[in-house]
Amino acid sequence: MSRANLLWGAPRIHGELLKLGIDIGETSVSKYMVRQRKSPSQTWRTFLANHVQQIVSVDFFTVPTIRFQVLYVLLVLAHERRRILHFNVTAHPTAEWTAQQLRNAFPWDSAPRYLLRDRDRIFGDAFTRQVHDMGMEQVLCAPRSPWHRAYIERAIGTIRRECLDHVIIFNEAGLYRHVKTFTAYYHGCRTHLSLAKDSPEPRAVQPPELGRIVAIPQVGGLHHRYERRAA
Repeated sequence: MSRANLLWGAPRIHGELLKLGIDIGETSVSKYMVRQRKSPSQTWRTFLANHVQQIVSVDFFTVPTIRFQVLYVLLVLAHERRRILHFNVTAHPTAEWTAQQLRNAFPWDSAPRYLLRDRDRIFGDAFTRQVHDMGMEQVLCAPRSPWHRAYIERAIGTIRRECLDHVIIFNEAGLYRHVKTFTAYYHGCRTHLSLAKDSPEPRAVQPPELGRIVAIPQVGGLHHRYERRAA
């Protein structure tokens, strides 16, 4: 109990033990409690878990074209079901452009409570003002700490490994099309370990009675969705 509940002292643990029918003295509980070396304050992981329904992450990643032009992809990811709420592509990102993408991602007062981002200078004053005007609270991760934004970093890695590393990018329109196609597959078909092997848009389990298994090509044949269909 003391390991799982860092904020509990001996009286609280003693009370729980009494409710479980364990007759023991409070002094004995205090004697055998695990002494925590860490601070009892909320950890970063606990914060993410407690507020998962109210957090979105925003981040950029770069993609080179066949002509060595660098394009920037902006992602806005909801933590709860790992949904990519919005994305866009540009060759010249600015704080004003990024602020507009935020408005596009959360229309009609749909903004969450927390917005998690890194300390990139591209998120300038215009972006910060927009976040404030939308009623969100910015949570900045520590410098050079991508593990603080593990959910969106994982999504970016998935897009790279399972899509962009296998195609040739010619221009902004082509990159946008590839990301859009993969995003549709990512939401509706791809299973996630963190979602109990479900997809962001839940998929129903299809029993054998529904028919034989067929493969449906996705993302230009890079991936497949498997379904049961009657003969």
